[in-house]
Amino acid sequence: MTSHAPIGVAVVGYGLAGQTFHAPLIKATPGLRLTAVVSSRPEAVHADLPDVEVLPDLDAALARDDIGLIVVATPDALHAEQSIAALKAGKSVVVDKPFAATLANAEAVAAVARHATGVFSVFQNRRWDADFLTLRRLIAEGALGEIAVFESHYDRFRPTVTDRWKDQRDGGVWADLGPHLIDQAVQLFGPPLGVYADLQAQRRGATAIDYAHVLLRYDRLRVILNMSHLAAEASLRYVVHGDGGSFVKHGLDAQEAQSKAGLRPGDPDWGVDPSPGVLTKQIDGRPVHTTPTPERGDYPAFYTAMRDAVRGEGPPPVPAEQALMTMRIIDAGLRSAAERREIAL
Repeated sequence: MTSHAPIGVAVVGYGLAGQTFHAPLIKATPGLRLTAVVSSRPEAVHADLPDVEVLPDLDAALARDDIGLIVVATPDALHAEQSIAALKAGKSVVVDKPFAATLANAEAVAAVARHATGVFSVFQNRRWDADFLTLRRLIAEGALGEIAVFESHYDRFRPTVTDRWKDQRDGGVWADLGPHLIDQAVQLFGPPLGVYADLQAQRRGATAIDYAHVLLRYDRLRVILNMSHLAAEASLRYVVHGDGGSFVKHGLDAQEAQSKAGLRPGDPDWGVDPSPGVLTKQIDGRPVHTTPTPERGDYPAFYTAMRDAVRGEGPPPVPAEQALMTMRIIDAGLRSAAERREIAL
């Protein structure tokens, strides 16, 4: 049996992404060692991770020989610069989505990653949502037949505009939540032929996009992506219609909320879907409703795959080229909304 030394990991940034997603998942992955966190808030890091060293900046992490993997969990505007610096320093890199603030910056990162000695991947964790895994299984089994309409929602009720950077970011909710919905759609159906986007700042005082209704056009299939910050009833997640049946799902995957509540991967309830979807088929002219057995959410699978990729034992979980397609669709959506027309891909 091959023996591997643990891979030292530094998480850069300790906001929501670093604290809720990356640090807990890294600590739960055998073969990875959370060595350091780069943060200006050492007290927040040590409250959760008393034994983890806090470094003042990225350069301090890049200088360490005991750190082989850099996780970029900072605001979008820093993603490209920090990813390129880490790759050029010979480190492997995980960067949070979107992996750059613009398509041009994303292409620059991908160009460096193609020739880097380290492994590069983008953290598209919602490939491992419980409901998405369930839906993917149903489609693969043919339970829905040929899909005609795929409707994916990620709505919230946040009527008050804050001074947080996410409420001011370029692209707004389309750049924030859009990558999740786009990546899932492309995983299921491949790249679309065209993108038509209605993007708007609807809240009083909003300057960034807080509403997105986007149509991805395929040959016969239509994919609808919807994001809003003014949805008081925000539970709808999927509506999927095919010539063999329909699947309707309410409720968001539980893993983020579980992590915030203190649960960790390996706990008995981790990844359990509290609100399974409903499969409807027409039998003798009447609708018949069943509840398919839900899959368990599995965010840890991302870092298991990343560990193996760094060891040279498999591909990165989300390669740069796949993430670039997501960025192309984000960019097409912004151009579509500005020009009020479909953008061909």
